[in-house]
Amino acid sequence: MSTTAEPRWIVYQRERFPILAHGALIAAFSSGAVCYSAQLRAARDGTAFSVRGASLVVAFLSCLLFFFQLRVSDEHKDFDDDLRWRPYRPVPRGLVTLRELTWVAASGALIQLGLALWLEPHLVAPLFAVWGFMALMTREFGVREWLRRHPITVLWSHMLILPLIDLYATACDWMPSGAGRVVSQGLAWFLVASFFNGIVVELGRKIRAPADEERGVETYSALWGARRATLAWLGAMVCTLLFATLAAREVGAAWIVAGLLGAIGIAGAVTARRLVANPVPGAGKRAELISGLWTIAMYLGVGVLPLVARL
Repeated sequence: MSTTAEPRWIVYQRERFPILAHGALIAAFSSGAVCYSAQLRAARDGTAFSVRGASLVVAFLSCLLFFFQLRVSDEHKDFDDDLRWRPYRPVPRGLVTLRELTWVAASGALIQLGLALWLEPHLVAPLFAVWGFMALMTREFGVREWLRRHPITVLWSHMLILPLIDLYATACDWMPSGAGRVVSQGLAWFLVASFFNGIVVELGRKIRAPADEERGVETYSALWGARRATLAWLGAMVCTLLFATLAAREVGAAWIVAGLLGAIGIAGAVTARRLVANPVPGAGKRAELISGLWTIAMYLGVGVLPLVARL
């Protein structure tokens, strides 16, 4: 692919952080978190549901930058492997450098800090918590070689960043409102659902047909086999469904979440069965697509659609 006809950063975002695709997922993620927090406040205080437009904007922009920073973290962690096994990627082929990516991520952090101070200065505390954990992830918690031998630990330890980001997104609602904290076990259910949803996405994007496996790329289908990998994927869906329904029950929307995720889960089971029985090239892409739809449905179902149903 020639890159001379367009700016290299446009090429980079298309290949490694497509704004439109990621933006849709992150919009569902952030708006679901903010609206869910607002519903918890309304249920606790017995007041009418209300959400600030500023909270939605700050949560979306901050989360978009968080996920870009995670991409930059991955570029640092994977550089040696990419140089050896995936030289076609933007960084090893010299399209952009790690130093440039670091500066862009740092500029994003300044924007996040400015947004937090503008909306509610107390947001700085959870903001630093996300940054701190992200820094530990980039350093592989100081045990890189040990983690390489324990892929399951890599999976669950790295997914802990998602509840932290979700907590920040919900804080964009309850901190400016003066609520101090959302007094409800619903927030705990929501954060646990976010954790398992992250596992759904991570497994879904690393399940491939044998013909699509790449040398040097550790997919879960290569590590465990297609049957075990798809069973783990479906198991993560079941866990997400359970905790998301518990969270939705706190705001009277359990039926919305159970119905949406149940339907997508059936499609996931059919996809998993076909992938195992007939692993044609490209079959793994279906699991990745369903994981994306699952994510959008989970966050909209818990946070946004209950408001639409009330209206």
